[in-house]
Amino acid sequence: MLNRLTANLNFQTEALALRSERQRMLASNIANADTPGYQARDLDFSRALREATSSSRGSGQLLTTQGGHMGPIGGGRSEASKLYAVPAQTNLDNNTVDMDRERASFADNSVKYEATLRFINSSVRTTLDAMKSPNAA
Repeated sequence: MLNRLTANLNFQTEALALRSERQRMLASNIANADTPGYQARDLDFSRALREATSSSRGSGQLLTTQGGHMGPIGGGRSEASKLYAVPAQTNLDNNTVDMDRERASFADNSVKYEATLRFINSSVRTTLDAMKSPNAA
């Protein structure tokens, strides 16, 4: 039971860290919308999460034995998970930021970040409630 809970929380923690990194990348894109030659970046969330969780041990610990594996939370992600945005139309200044796409991605990622936080909070609250003795009420 404890290993399952730990594995679940580790998974959600990785998802939260990836959502945070993606939000940072999207914010950078928005901030550089007027920078000539700026190439918009995004994170392939599914691929990065697969990379993070495919190396899990039974104890819920993540291995970082290969270059493609994720490091500690907040650490660098594999370059394969980071993508360049394909511009919808060409610009004279070679900037690939599409503000409509960036705003939509930012809002979508914000909602998913909040959902992940709520899931973690609910899991912890449920666990704490289960550990309370029936006589404590």
